[in-house]
Amino acid sequence: MSLTPSDLTPPPHSAPPANPAIDPIAPVLDSLPELADRWRSTLNWCPSPTQQQQFVAIYQAIVQANQFLNLTRLTTPADFWEKHLWDSLSGLSFFFPNPLDPSGTSPDRSPDRSTPPLDTLPQPRRIIDIGTGGGFPGLPAAVLWPDSTVTLLDATRKKVAFLEGLIERLNLATVTALVGRAEAVGQEDGQRESYDLALVRAVGGVTICAEYALPLVRRGGYAVLYRGQWSEAEEESLRSAALDLGGVIAAVKPLTTPLTGAMRHCILLKKEADTPEAYPRSIGVPSQKPLGLP
Repeated sequence: MSLTPSDLTPPPHSAPPANPAIDPIAPVLDSLPELADRWRSTLNWCPSPTQQQQFVAIYQAIVQANQFLNLTRLTTPADFWEKHLWDSLSGLSFFFPNPLDPSGTSPDRSPDRSTPPLDTLPQPRRIIDIGTGGGFPGLPAAVLWPDSTVTLLDATRKKVAFLEGLIERLNLATVTALVGRAEAVGQEDGQRESYDLALVRAVGGVTICAEYALPLVRRGGYAVLYRGQWSEAEEESLRSAALDLGGVIAAVKPLTTPLTGAMRHCILLKKEADTPEAYPRSIGVPSQKPLGLP
C-alpha cells in the first residue's frame, strides 16, 4: 500500500481530553498520524481516541527528553508511528482476533500442533518488557490493556528515571519501571516464573532473548520475540534453546511494515514446563555463550 502525503498529515489539534493526565505536553510538538485504515488492515485493531491521545503524549514526551537523553533516533511522526507504535503492537497482535487471509488459512505458522488457535489466547494480566529502553513495547502494551500490570525493565538508570516520570505524568497506575538485568531479575523470588507475557525487542540474538524471557514466564504463559529477517537456522537454534528453557515455538508471524514495506517477524514462545534453576545464567553469560548454537 503506497503512502500519500495526506496519510501523514496529523489531525488538527482538538480540545484537551477530559483526563488531564494525558493532556498534550506544552509546548505543543508535532502530533502523530492516526492511520486508522493501516491499523485495521494490518493488525485488525485500531486505537480509541483516548489511546491515540496517550500515544501522542508518549511521543511528545520522548521527543522532548531525547534532547538530553538518548532514547531513540526515530523522532519524526511517521517513523515513530511505524517503528515504535505499530511495531510494538504487531507483537501483541497474537492476542487480537485473527481473521483468515483470502486463502482461508491463518497467517500465523504454528509448528506445534498442540497449541490452541491463536485467536483464543487470553489477555495477559501480568507483563514484563525486557530491555525496554524508551518504553517499547511495554508502554503501548499498557495503553492497549489498561487493566493489565506492566513492568518496564532496563539496566540503564537514567532511562528508568525518565520512564518513572512519564508513568506518573500519564497516570499509568498499573505500570512500574525497574532497574536491573534480566539475568538477575529472572532469579528473584516474586519475579521468576510469575509473568503471563514477556516481551523482548531489539535486545540481542534470538536465543539470548529466549534465555532472558522464559525464566520470567509462568507455565502456560508466553514470550514474544521481535525480529527483522528470519531464517531456518535461527528457528532451529531457537527451538533447541526454548526446549532447554521449558518452552516451545508456538507461532512465527511474518509482517510487512505498513509505511516502508520492511520485513518483520514476531516469534511466539509458549512456556510448557518450569525453567531449570540454572537459567538464566549469570550476567553476561547468555550473550557470551548463547544457547542453541554449536
